[in-house]
Amino acid sequence: MLDIASLFLEKAQRSLAGAESECANERYDNTANRCYYACFQAAIAALLRAGIQPPVGARGQWSHAFVPARFEGELLGRRKLYPTELRNVLQRTYLLRRAADYEHELVSQTQVDRALRRSRLFVQAVQRGGGGIR
Repeated sequence: MLDIASLFLEKAQRSLAGAESECANERYDNTANRCYYACFQAAIAALLRAGIQPPVGARGQWSHAFVPARFEGELLGRRKLYPTELRNVLQRTYLLRRAADYEHELVSQTQVDRALRRSRLFVQAVQRGGGGIR
C-alpha cells in the first residue's frame, strides 16, 4: 500500500534539491518557489503522519491556508511535535515565493540563502519525525 506521507516527504526532498540547484545557478526567483514547496510538501507529510486530513469540503486538496494553520496550530502549538524554530517558516517562504512569482522585483541571493537555510531545517525536522520542543 502506498504511504502518502512518504510520497509527500519525497516530493519535499526533491523540491529542496531543486531549490539548491536553482540557487547554485543564480535563479533566485525559482529558488524561492522551490523552497516554499519543499516546506509545504513536508508539512503535508507531517500532518498526514499525525492523522490530519484536508477538510472534507476540500475534496482531498491541501490549501495554502489550511496546511500552515494546522501545522503551526496543531503540530507546533498543541502537540509540540516540532521545534519552535519552525514557527512562521511556511508563512515566510510563502511570502517570498509570492514576491518571486508575482511582484515586479527580483528576489535577492541573501533572501534565498535565508530561505534555503530555513527550508533545510524544516524538511530535516519532518524527516526526523519532529522531536518536540527544543
